[in-house]
Amino acid sequence: MERDRSAEIEVSDNLLVLKAQAGDREAFGELVKRYMRRAYYAALGLTGSHEDAMDLSQEAFIRAYRARASLDPDRPFYPWLYQIVRRLCFNLARDRRTRRRRLEEATPWLRDQAGARSSVSDPGCSAERSELRSRLEAAIDALPEREREVLVLKEFEGLRYREIADLLGIPIGTVMSRLYTARRNLAEHLGDVL
Repeated sequence: MERDRSAEIEVSDNLLVLKAQAGDREAFGELVKRYMRRAYYAALGLTGSHEDAMDLSQEAFIRAYRARASLDPDRPFYPWLYQIVRRLCFNLARDRRTRRRRLEEATPWLRDQAGARSSVSDPGCSAERSELRSRLEAAIDALPEREREVLVLKEFEGLRYREIADLLGIPIGTVMSRLYTARRNLAEHLGDVL
């Protein structure tokens, strides 16, 4: 029964893609309705931020619409969209690392300019989150991107190993290896909590 439903969605998605390629905005809008939630949760898992996930999932659909002519209507829509979401998330992380590194390089100069004043942290932030949630988020954030991605797809999106392998275009053994390493790293990071 589930396989029939999946086939119906694929056929229906294929038809929507063809219509969107012909300029039918409503057809593309239907694809957005079907996959916005999945795109959002994929981005949330990769970025850890609600705001970033909202922005990046919306940006992914904008880019998908612009590139709709390159989509093969005989292939499933979501894996193609996921690759766009994934690239956007990884690009954001890379850009943030670059900005963070530049800020760290500028810190001595900023301290001199500010007269070595200490910064005051926002007390509301620490009150809003429990220590455990903060530590878990930090532990997930600390994972290398490839490990974090596989962990999110498996644990938060509930995909099977084969689905993850197909989505990422990697062997199933690589999926299993990355997931094992991600779980081990999380356990080490959160050892005293678990």
